[in-house]
Amino acid sequence: MRVGIDRVGGVTPSRGAGSSDTGPRVGPSARRLAVAAVAAGLAVLAGCGDPLPQVQGDLAFVGVNVIPMTEPGVPLVVENRTVVVTGRRIASMHPADEVEVAEGTEAVEAEGMYLVPGLAEMHGHLPGPRMVQSDARNLLFLYIANGVTTVRGMQGERSQLGLRARIARGQSLGPRLFVGSPSMSGGRVTNPEQGEQLVREYEQRGYDLVKVHEGLAPDVFDVVAATANEVGLPFGGHVPDAVGLRRALASGQVSIDHLDNTIEALVPDDQLPAGGAGLFGVGDLLDRVDMDLLPQLVEETRAAGAWAVPTMVLWETVFFGDRSAAELRAARPEVRYMPPETVEQWDRVVDERLEAADPEANRRVAELRRRVLRALHEGGVPIVLGTDSPQIFSVPGFSVHHEMALWVEVGMTPYEVLEAGTRRVAEYFDALDDFGTIEIGRRADLLLLTANPIEDVANVARRGGVMVNGNWWSEERIQERLAGIAQFYGN
Repeated sequence: MRVGIDRVGGVTPSRGAGSSDTGPRVGPSARRLAVAAVAAGLAVLAGCGDPLPQVQGDLAFVGVNVIPMTEPGVPLVVENRTVVVTGRRIASMHPADEVEVAEGTEAVEAEGMYLVPGLAEMHGHLPGPRMVQSDARNLLFLYIANGVTTVRGMQGERSQLGLRARIARGQSLGPRLFVGSPSMSGGRVTNPEQGEQLVREYEQRGYDLVKVHEGLAPDVFDVVAATANEVGLPFGGHVPDAVGLRRALASGQVSIDHLDNTIEALVPDDQLPAGGAGLFGVGDLLDRVDMDLLPQLVEETRAAGAWAVPTMVLWETVFFGDRSAAELRAARPEVRYMPPETVEQWDRVVDERLEAADPEANRRVAELRRRVLRALHEGGVPIVLGTDSPQIFSVPGFSVHHEMALWVEVGMTPYEVLEAGTRRVAEYFDALDDFGTIEIGRRADLLLLTANPIEDVANVARRGGVMVNGNWWSEERIQERLAGIAQFYGN
């Protein structure tokens, strides 16, 4: 995937030498400014016993162990560093015992703690115009509270473009947003001409992605895909049943979310239902699945350059799970940060589906999905972190911890899981020079942890604080704000 940073913090397809990219790239001139700022902050004094050089900036993490995420597959920890942030960028990194923090620079004493890049939610849902402002602010803060500093919104509308710009300018508090288009579903897009018109309109308005949903007819999907490829706007999300996974891959769909239509692709064509199985019909396909097809499907996905956004926990919780709403409430105390009427609706959905479920079929589907995810990972298909939050018992920010834990159960290492939420996300957006790692000049979207997440992915929840867009939130401030949100909703 090739996209550039543009539109006050959003993304637009790169257009080569003629591009009008005016977004916050870190080019040679920016790097020279960063180096100059560091040089100006170093008062190097010669002679034995002289004071240490001083570093200046807005804030410095002192004595922190840095997990830079710069080396694919290499769990590197750079110990005892002073990391300085100036504006919204990382300005310098030095061994902590070789420099001092200048007066006027806020110092965060982080000895024994770990600094990692901020995480991403690659299948999130953003506030719309019908959401009251207090709920919208609370939702965005839940991401930040858990170190999620980037969100790819996957069912957009026009007001989110303004929200994206306000956050980028520092006028609103929230994670960096990449905004998908309104849903391209069969119910909305009924003919090829309409599909082409909408894609061109979404590109002109500044959306970062065309969101593909269920129900698109194959001829409509083909035109949507061709037009999106023509104008350079990525398209991804669901795989319509009538289209099928292989056709979506061949058309250039950039992300396959929810492992959508993967089980159907493991069933020989002559054994598939004419109208498609649908979400709740995949259990009926289990005895027709041919696992010998899985290696070929993995290779086709890898060769197509498609990314997987599995959203495993949501699917196991809601569609193929065996826990009641009461059990989920007990297991997910973070629901106290959601509006009560929302959680009550979640309760009804879960219990109604559980009552109608086939427990054995659900167990087999969940296990098959895990086998598919393991095969995709082992086969080199790029995977990025996403949870479909806010969604049924998938609370923004908190849901990433459940997803990470499941991926480790499937066989990924904690470092590989961290990569999927940081550096791999920047690779997806072709923006490694901007975020996703801890290096001089990168965005100051950072997560401070009190324990090493490489040793145990559960340590991602043991925060010392979060920096988003250059703004520092200590864990104490985070907890105060969370307590206020819970109280606001009567919890």
